[in-house]
Amino acid sequence: MPVTLHGVGHAFGDGAPLFTDVDLTLHRGSVCAIVGPSGSGKSTLLAVVAGMVTPRFGQVARAAGTRVGWVFQNPHGVPRRTALDHVSLAFVADGASRVVADRRARALLDRFDLTPRVGARFAELSGGEAQRLMLARGIAAEPDVLLVDEPTAQLDRRTAAEVNRVIGSLADHGTAVLVATHDDATRDACDDVLDLGEHR
Repeated sequence: MPVTLHGVGHAFGDGAPLFTDVDLTLHRGSVCAIVGPSGSGKSTLLAVVAGMVTPRFGQVARAAGTRVGWVFQNPHGVPRRTALDHVSLAFVADGASRVVADRRARALLDRFDLTPRVGARFAELSGGEAQRLMLARGIAAEPDVLLVDEPTAQLDRRTAAEVNRVIGSLADHGTAVLVATHDDATRDACDDVLDLGEHR
C-alpha cells in the first residue's frame, strides 16, 4: 500500500490535539473522504500523508518512491493555455511526444466530461470545469496518492454537482485518493469515510 497511518495524531505548539489515534491505509483504486467539523484537521491530515507535516504522535509508513499529487481548493492554471495543454503537459513531462500526449490527454478529458472544452483557455472555464480539469491533470501525473482538498468549497450547488460526478471515477486510475471535504455529496461519492470528529 502506498501510505499507512498508525495511531497518528497532531497538535500545533502547546495546543490541544486536532486529532488522535488515526489508523488509515490508502488502497490503490479507492477514494476515501476525510470529514469532520471545521478545525478538526482535515487539511493537516492531508499534509501528514504528503510528508509535509510530521505528526506529533504515531507513525506514517510510505512505500519507497511513493509519488504524491495534490489538487488544491482553488483551481490554478495558466489563463491563456487550453484545457488540453494543461493535461498534455503531464504526459510530455513524462517523455511522451506531443502527438501521443495530446491523444492521451483527450481521452482523459473525456472521462472528466471536458471534451467540449478541450480547446478552451483556462480563463474561459467555469469553476466546475476548472476544478474537473485540475482533477484530470492530477491523475495525468500518475501519482500513487492523490490528495484533494475541499474540491467543492468555492462552488455553487449546481457546479459542485459537476465535480462530485467525477470524484468516484478517480479510483478507476489505480491511484489512492484522499479527499478532504465538508460536502455531504462529495463524501457520498467516495468509497470510504474517515470522520475526524471521532478522533478528537
